[in-house]
Amino acid sequence: MLHASAVVDGGGRTVLVLGGKGAGKTTTALALASFGGLRLLANDRVFVRPGDQGGVDVLPWPSAAALGLGLLDALGWFDEVRERLLAGESLHPTQDDRVTEAIRAGDRTPLWEGGRELKAQMFPDQFPAWFGVPLATGGEAAALVFPRIEAGAVPAGEDRDRSLSEADFMSGATEDRYPDVFGLLGTDGGGAAGVRREVVRRLGELPRHAVVLGHGLAVNGRFLAGLV
Repeated sequence: MLHASAVVDGGGRTVLVLGGKGAGKTTTALALASFGGLRLLANDRVFVRPGDQGGVDVLPWPSAAALGLGLLDALGWFDEVRERLLAGESLHPTQDDRVTEAIRAGDRTPLWEGGRELKAQMFPDQFPAWFGVPLATGGEAAALVFPRIEAGAVPAGEDRDRSLSEADFMSGATEDRYPDVFGLLGTDGGGAAGVRREVVRRLGELPRHAVVLGHGLAVNGRFLAGLV
């Protein structure tokens, strides 16, 4: 299980977006899905396995997608979410009540608690239903993207070598949002050691791109779509 977001093109080619908390995985994936013509496969967590034809299959982890209030606003989705909440619809039950109240009040100011941003928690099927963002159900890894977000930056590739690392795998110890229903505790990211090494080897052969992105989602999306 990788700590990654993923988007898929019409042919099943999957872009894996990797990085630590706050790196911009969600921003990158949604920029590609909203402005680059790709389908959203997963936000923040994906399953991977060696495919029969030599590639790496990517499957979605069925979880809520966390979007900060600032990102909701930048995507142009804040008013849609607010209208639906005021009409009686709901977001994922893991969402903090303070986020719900802020959206209802029309307050787009990001909420923080102890250095952690409190975010809206979206059901996966709300992306196509509310925002017109299509979902994918699987694909084959074709490229890796390692973003960082910098205010005022012009989207560009960066000359920094970044490849898959131990920190990119989720384990029972690092999975802090859901119960350990897949038995990840003690398995160091899931899967037999030989299978995991094979996944790392295959992903290491794919094109990888370190990028810096600004706060302009449409500009980011067009740049990323051309890059991948």
